[in-house]
Amino acid sequence: MNYIKHLNSVFQQFSMDSQLNPTHISLYMALFQYWNINRFPDEFYINREEIMKMSKIGSKATYHRCLKNLHRWKYIRYLPSHNPYKGSKIRMPKFDTSSETSDETTTEISTEESTEQLKGQALAPYTNMNKHITNRNKAKLPKNKNEVLIFFEKQKWPVLEGEKFFNHYNGIGWKIGGKIEIADWQSTAENWILKSKEIETGKAMSQNRDNLKTSKIKNYGQPL
Repeated sequence: MNYIKHLNSVFQQFSMDSQLNPTHISLYMALFQYWNINRFPDEFYINREEIMKMSKIGSKATYHRCLKNLHRWKYIRYLPSHNPYKGSKIRMPKFDTSSETSDETTTEISTEESTEQLKGQALAPYTNMNKHITNRNKAKLPKNKNEVLIFFEKQKWPVLEGEKFFNHYNGIGWKIGGKIEIADWQSTAENWILKSKEIETGKAMSQNRDNLKTSKIKNYGQPL
């Protein structure tokens, strides 16, 4: 039993499952710790008071509801004893390898949809998911300054503006306003060019305007 691979896989499934709330995850981790203490047997008895204390669940109703939810969603196999002198049993499906997971869980799943969910989600490698996200984020940003300068040159805009654009956003971590991550740097560059054109147009109009002349007729005899 490789508990590191197991936890990586089960947390990956947690992140994709909108049905779960923090109480479900807390209860699962308490059951996992109990499983760990018992050296990962196929089945083990639990003590309700101890599990509630470990999972920080104060309500018996909440405890039983979350336990049944985890059973119904195939995260655990709950075997209630209905005997006050004998604890209920838990069976923890293994999520650490594809072969173990399919062997443990396929018999518990009654629908084809649930089977595909376990195969496609619970077994997705955690490290590969991170690499995929990282590569997707890198595509939003320019490879280097030269790529930005070439883009500005194609837009027939001064290369100096390209250097200003690159230095500005590179200095603030490629975030708009220092907070929002840029989704498409080329669109941001086009907005930069448009704003620069507006500024240049405004300067030209200001220089050609005679501020001493006015088109309005004013009565300077009236008090302010």
